[in-house]
Amino acid sequence: MYSDRAFQSLRGRSSGVWGEAAGELGCPVTAVQDIVMNRKRNLIPDVFRQVKKQKFGLTEEFKLLDKNGAKEFEGMPNDTKSALIFLASLFPRKLFDDSLPPIVLKHQLYSIVKDKTTVDRQLNELKDLGHVRIFQFGFDTDVFGIVFTEDYRSKVLAATAMKETASTVQRFLDTVLNSCTDIGFNKDKMLKEFSFHDQEITQLVNAGLLTVRDVGSWWLAIPGAGRFVKYFVNGRKAVLRMIRKSKYNEVLQSDLEARKVTSTVKLGIQYHVHDIVGAELVKCIPTTTGTLLRLNES
Repeated sequence: MYSDRAFQSLRGRSSGVWGEAAGELGCPVTAVQDIVMNRKRNLIPDVFRQVKKQKFGLTEEFKLLDKNGAKEFEGMPNDTKSALIFLASLFPRKLFDDSLPPIVLKHQLYSIVKDKTTVDRQLNELKDLGHVRIFQFGFDTDVFGIVFTEDYRSKVLAATAMKETASTVQRFLDTVLNSCTDIGFNKDKMLKEFSFHDQEITQLVNAGLLTVRDVGSWWLAIPGAGRFVKYFVNGRKAVLRMIRKSKYNEVLQSDLEARKVTSTVKLGIQYHVHDIVGAELVKCIPTTTGTLLRLNES
């Protein structure tokens, strides 16, 4: 190897004297250049190398955080109609012997499509086009149900096919459902605009297509939806109780969805996760191991 003394003679020299330095050391010019560069690298303190590694590690950790946070929503739709179709697929048809149309709650859409303005606008467009119907269930003024119109029509006809109210129900579907997108009706409108008499309105109430909103007014309803409302309310309470019993009132979404559900969570854990996220009953916190659901005490 070449001596430190020889190396010191190179310090401060310009690039024009590489040949002279090579002559003094008795080696090729390229060898001299390698010696200088290697010596410079060796003079870099280890602390700077560690900082560089730490910076790289931190960057990689944030990349991992983003990647794992996105896993929970991988393959999720990014428009309202696709989100509706996805959420409807989570509805347990067999639980109701396929007598109910798949019911999606409006706020569940917010758990997938984050822009609420976009959801509201696109949902109104679907409603105005007659593709979906919106329902007010009555147990909470902020909770609205959404059903695809064709699903609603087919289930209503199947439920009333052999009953005395069948002809009245058919006329209601053909006239009111096809021409009006309102979620409620008053007596004046039913009598004058749609020509339904008091007795026929009573038949529609008995058939489950209308529920009393107030004196002389009704909500559009889904026949047999009372069981759904009961299961939904009890299931939401049960899922929130699971989170409340967890340490720090928080749990990984993947762990919650993997739990064995109790008999009170009849609609399925995933259905309720989209419920509590969309209703902002929990906060979603991305972590390196997935989305953390933390109870929103506010």
